[in-house]
Amino acid sequence: MINRELRVKELISFDAPYRLCGSVAGMDEVGRGPLAGNVVTACVILPPEPPILWIDDSKKLSERRREKVYDEIMSHAVYVGIGQVSPEEIDQINILQATKKAMEQAAANAPADLFLIDAVQGLRLPGKQISLIKGDAQSYSIAAASIIAKVTRDRQMAELDRIYPEYGFARNKGYGTREHIEALKKHGPCPIHRQSFIGHFL
Repeated sequence: MINRELRVKELISFDAPYRLCGSVAGMDEVGRGPLAGNVVTACVILPPEPPILWIDDSKKLSERRREKVYDEIMSHAVYVGIGQVSPEEIDQINILQATKKAMEQAAANAPADLFLIDAVQGLRLPGKQISLIKGDAQSYSIAAASIIAKVTRDRQMAELDRIYPEYGFARNKGYGTREHIEALKKHGPCPIHRQSFIGHFL
């Protein structure tokens, strides 16, 4: 079992050299791969003290745990920005450009000197930027952003499940599960499906 205190110290220590440059923001996205729903990004500036014990790559946490850590991050963060781009615009400009646009939205008002970004490069940001592969598994700031983005999008998909219950969005979050694809073939697409993603399923 992971020692949470050691794990969070490891994540905070990774960010420490970057903090010498000034205020550090972490950025991450969720929703590049799904067949439906927005792509959502988060930009978070979080002080290293007090450490939030369960911050980690959002994929490593249960849904219940993410919800609790989300609340802790929101109560301690210096800044939280959310960006999102709709399925319609994703179809128009492609998912990479949509992700970049959403990240720029999230960071637009961030009082950061340096942005640590999970994988994405070439953003127009109000400070220096460093792209890190698998940054959400290394950086405290990016991990915090991954949790904010994931919980925000999951909540959206749960709400959309009430409007379009036949697709199981609360369970699959828009990803191409067998249940989702079968429902898509049976009912056809709904307004939140990405037309550029679903063509070969229909």
